[in-house]
Amino acid sequence: MSKSNGNEISRRDFLKGGVLGGTAGIMSAVTGGPAKAQSSISGKKLAMVIDLRRCVGCGACMIACKNENNVQENVAWASRISRTVGRFPYPKYEYMPTLCNHCEKAPCVKGCPTGAMHKADGDITMHSPGKCIGCRYCITNCPYGVIHFNEEGKHRFWSNDKPLIENGTASAREVTQKARGRVLPYYNPARELSNPGTGIRRKGIVEKCTFCDHRLIKGELPYCVEACPTDARIFGDLNDPNSEVNQILSKFNSRRLKEDLGTEPKVFYVREFNQGSYEKTKGMV
Repeated sequence: MSKSNGNEISRRDFLKGGVLGGTAGIMSAVTGGPAKAQSSISGKKLAMVIDLRRCVGCGACMIACKNENNVQENVAWASRISRTVGRFPYPKYEYMPTLCNHCEKAPCVKGCPTGAMHKADGDITMHSPGKCIGCRYCITNCPYGVIHFNEEGKHRFWSNDKPLIENGTASAREVTQKARGRVLPYYNPARELSNPGTGIRRKGIVEKCTFCDHRLIKGELPYCVEACPTDARIFGDLNDPNSEVNQILSKFNSRRLKEDLGTEPKVFYVREFNQGSYEKTKGMV
């Protein structure tokens, strides 16, 4: 493998700096110095409003989340609840996007024995990989099913020595070497700036949505909000009476998932998803 060049990092440097030497080594190789980030969300109470009438169920939020956060296979930090009810020719399709609710009274935080799951700036429910022992108490305590355990290490495909077609194709490892690959695919070093250890999905720990905290500290919106083509997701500070989320919540009735549990989720839903249609008509007398 070739040496690092510019802002790129070789696989060897990544393993040496990241897996063996800690996260600081990764960011030193990527940025030329230790990870530094200045929080700009302290004192805020960040929340998300999802307008179900604007949502078209396209799944852009889920794709954007996976792309930004390098989420492992068969796991979705941004997901959905969907079902079809009724009979032809008048079925009704219900669709509700979901993510971590960043509960004000988060049961996952109360159940974590090491403090890995904790409340952070912006009243975000955060997770520190370095403190996680993989006990999964948080998964047991979470009533929303939005915390996931990493069963396998990420990027295992790229170190696979087995060719897809024997004597017909190269292995993934050979392709990486021939292409002089210098970075792990999809690795996002920006996550390290806000929460060391979260740049890559490490095996044996739990992880979940963080409202893209690495973007928030730079004054950017969560990527699922940014990527929504219909602006169905609105993000802001509940402590600011003039914020867009407060303006919308004051205009429409809202609901939250499992409010009766007293967790006080900070993901609000307004209006209704409605895919129903009818034949155009002017009526009759």
